[in-house]
Amino acid sequence: MSSIIAETQSIKAAVVHINSIDSSKFSRLLSRILQKLHLKERSFSEDEEEKLLTALSLDKQTLQLLLETLSFILEQAVYHSIKPAALKQQLENISVASEKAEVFSQVWASSGPDAVEKIRHGIFAPQKLDQVSWQLSLQMARSDQSRLKDPHAVLNLGLRAEDERLQDVSVEFSHQDLLDFYNQMERIQTQLDSLT
Repeated sequence: MSSIIAETQSIKAAVVHINSIDSSKFSRLLSRILQKLHLKERSFSEDEEEKLLTALSLDKQTLQLLLETLSFILEQAVYHSIKPAALKQQLENISVASEKAEVFSQVWASSGPDAVEKIRHGIFAPQKLDQVSWQLSLQMARSDQSRLKDPHAVLNLGLRAEDERLQDVSVEFSHQDLLDFYNQMERIQTQLDSLT
């Protein structure tokens, strides 16, 4: 199998730090990143990152490099649906210590299939459209204009996040805005139809 992880300067720099982390801490770190990988958000809050700085004895820039590199490696593993033994070999090829490559392999073997499944069934955006309602209003006059026909449509979109919270978003359209929006939706529909 060809290499899924290019040995760039930043990867080389991160590998030095990967090799220096205690294996039990490293296992928990990888597990957390893998759990949050499908959410497309930061694996750790700012407070948690502050604690990691102390626990891992790293500076902020090095921690960011480490977290980004670990996320990248796991994303590559997901993308290629790599087997744990092959992942271990790939990591050893870029100078990850055998012990750390084994930890990677174990975490990937236990949590990797679940992460792949979540990403496969997940969505690209963190929210899904759940409800749509609309209302139409027509402004007939203003203080500076007695005869006016100015239609406006208000779309109420109910967006459901992965944590099941519903967020309402209201969008107001003039006649031209609504026509432009409709034409854009038609183009999207045409492109989707051409893919199937």
